[in-house]
Amino acid sequence: AISMTGISIPNFVMAPILILVFAVYLGWLPAGGIGDGSVRNMVLPVISLALPQIAYIARLTRGSMIEVLRSNFIRTARAQGLSSMTIVLRHALKPALLPVISYLGPATAAVITGSVVIEQIFGVPGLGRFFVQGALNRDYTLVMGVVVFYWSLIIIFNFLVDIAYAWLDPKVRYA
Repeated sequence: AISMTGISIPNFVMAPILILVFAVYLGWLPAGGIGDGSVRNMVLPVISLALPQIAYIARLTRGSMIEVLRSNFIRTARAQGLSSMTIVLRHALKPALLPVISYLGPATAAVITGSVVIEQIFGVPGLGRFFVQGALNRDYTLVMGVVVFYWSLIIIFNFLVDIAYAWLDPKVRYA
């Protein structure tokens, strides 16, 4: 239920809720801005940006682990008398992480593009602020520069995901 809530509530809705609860009502964390640069100032933006992705990765990992634990090679490992911890850590975790690794490329894209809204909500200076100001001021060169930078990061992260996928699955070979 918690992961489905995290998936279904977008980060631009979760951010004001987190501000209301943790900054206004409880007073534990600052509402926004960099302030003195401490970690406390970045907790709410990071949580609101990462919560949907964490929830989706949790659901994906759970489903994949259930599928792998029903496989024949896991049944064989149990028949050989291996402990449950050994089976999960040594035999089931690597194949169960393949769908998660595949998802990390698009998740990185979602985090990068979602940061524009979160930066505006929390008043954090960053590339999102440049993007919004460039769009409002009709500075198309700045907007295109930010888009190309984001695009480059997404390409790099997808390349790293492909490398990690090949490392986790020995059947995958890139020529």
